[in-house]
Amino acid sequence: MRAPTGIQYDLTVQTATGTARAVVTEVAAGLRAYSVNGIDLVETFPEASQPPMAAGIVLVPWPNRIRDGKWTQNEVTRQLALTEPARHNAIHGLLRFASYREVSRQSDSVTLAATVFPQSGYPFHLDTEVTYALTANGLNVTHRLTNVGAEAAPVAVGAHPYLKIGDVPTGDLMVRVDAATHIDVDDRLNPTRETPVDGTRFDLRGGVMVGDLDLDDGFGGVGVGVGVAGSGSGAPGEHTLTAADGRSVTLWGDENMRYVQVFTPRVFPVRTGATEPSRGQAIAIEPMTAPADAFNTGAGLHWLQPGAEWIVRWGIRHVGFDSPSQP
Repeated sequence: MRAPTGIQYDLTVQTATGTARAVVTEVAAGLRAYSVNGIDLVETFPEASQPPMAAGIVLVPWPNRIRDGKWTQNEVTRQLALTEPARHNAIHGLLRFASYREVSRQSDSVTLAATVFPQSGYPFHLDTEVTYALTANGLNVTHRLTNVGAEAAPVAVGAHPYLKIGDVPTGDLMVRVDAATHIDVDDRLNPTRETPVDGTRFDLRGGVMVGDLDLDDGFGGVGVGVGVAGSGSGAPGEHTLTAADGRSVTLWGDENMRYVQVFTPRVFPVRTGATEPSRGQAIAIEPMTAPADAFNTGAGLHWLQPGAEWIVRWGIRHVGFDSPSQP
């Protein structure tokens, strides 16, 4: 049987602290697996399955949702397909089920490409690429978008990784989210306003146990104060999961990734070692260049001019996963 996510690109690299491995899929250029010394750092899923809850997929040319799938440009209303029918929204962009083609491949990296062709609700023409590259202490991801059409195109980029630390129950991990504002939403998870997190349950900058959270929430102001409220460093944002033994996994984004979605489902098919998946808590930390409904609000939206290129980077860094054989 052929995998429903197409070709599986298996990447490995030997580092000073052991073997790092990632699996990237042809469909959606998704990150199906990433591990260090055999310890999973993202939620994985069987090769014979589709990505549960959008695990690992690339979100282009918009992440998150667009209210009613409608947006207006120069007094012309565009209508996108309603890919989240229960909430009457368009969700996760246009490449979720697209087949990417291989551009280049080495043992420790792969570059895949897909084209966004002009279509209903999005009459623009984009070439997109994504590169996954294993490094000595993490995984680097680079998105490259080029407007090959005749008019400026609205674009935003996101990704949907679920982070974890091996067999540690995700609910027992501490999460820190470097975000100064919360995206308040209506009952369809569409934005109503953006408010400061100070003094609210959405202030995750000081660290909160994942098990205490029930979120499908967007945040802004990423990188305004890295890790500590009011630090004002202006550095790129970092969001970290930490285990009681000190091991940590950090998702970072460049200066374009000023938004993040945090999703903590309790019915994710969690895999522990070689056992069959069982329903449990997971946490998606989704870097985004724009929040939900950006085509209507303009928040974080990037207008890519004809012939222009836009590069966006994010990645995963780990600490404390040295091989037992290492000093």
